[in-house]
Order: sequence, then structure tokens, then C-alpha cells
Amino acid sequence: MPIRAVVYASEVAEGLSIDQRGALVADAARFNRIAGVTGVLLFDGVRFVQYLEGPEDGVASVYERVLHSTSHTNVVELARGRVSSRQFPYWSMHEIPADQQLVGKLARADWSRFKISGPEETASSAWGIDLLAAAVAPYVQAA
Repeated sequence: MPIRAVVYASEVAEGLSIDQRGALVADAARFNRIAGVTGVLLFDGVRFVQYLEGPEDGVASVYERVLHSTSHTNVVELARGRVSSRQFPYWSMHEIPADQQLVGKLARADWSRFKISGPEETASSAWGIDLLAAAVAPYVQAA
């Protein structure tokens, strides 16, 4: 079964509290688990960047929920495509705090590929997937 990925950026809806956001992330994790979707959500206090991956129908249903959610606005799809294997199979959804610089870099990065570069390429990479992998790595090692 082919694995699909979608990455998007958005802004937090005005008035969304930390408790509400936490409940939404927990609800998204449950829904994603049922849909067979894994992913990661980075949040800088204002903007989100989220990467989703899984079976085509699962990713489509999760992303449709995103598009109709009232928890964020100004959703901009950065990329979508087929991936050879999951890049972030660890969590059905996991929120990682990020600073504005990182979220901005991810939102402007080149997302024309979804395969994480090898160790010799990663240090100088501007690929969005490599920037995301580097941001997620400390959380994976801690889990």
C-alpha cells in the first residue's frame, strides 16, 4: 500500500487556549491512530507546521479534518506526495514546541522531496524533510 504525505503551515485561531490545544492534539492523535496516520506538529505560539503520513485514504481524511478545523486559520499546503516509507512512524500525533525561526524555515523550505538525506548530506540541506527530521530527533531519542 503506497504511503502518502502532506505538510502544511497554518496559524492558531484567536482565543485558542493551551488546554484547548492540548485536547485537540490528543483528539487528533486518537483519530490519526484509527486512520493509520503518523505525524508531527510543530508550534511556535502563533504558527503550526504539521507533517502527516500514512495510507492515502487515511491522510485524506485527516487532512480534510484539518481544513475544516476551527483551531487554526490560513492553512497553506506546502507539499503532498508519495513516500517510499514512513519518515516519522513514532507517533500518531505529537506536538513539539518550536521557535519562530524554525517554524518560519520549515514553512519556506523546499518540500519537493520527502526522503530524509543521508548523514553526509543533512548538515547543509535545505530540504524541509531534513530540517523537520533534525528538529524531531531529540524528541525521538528521549521517547
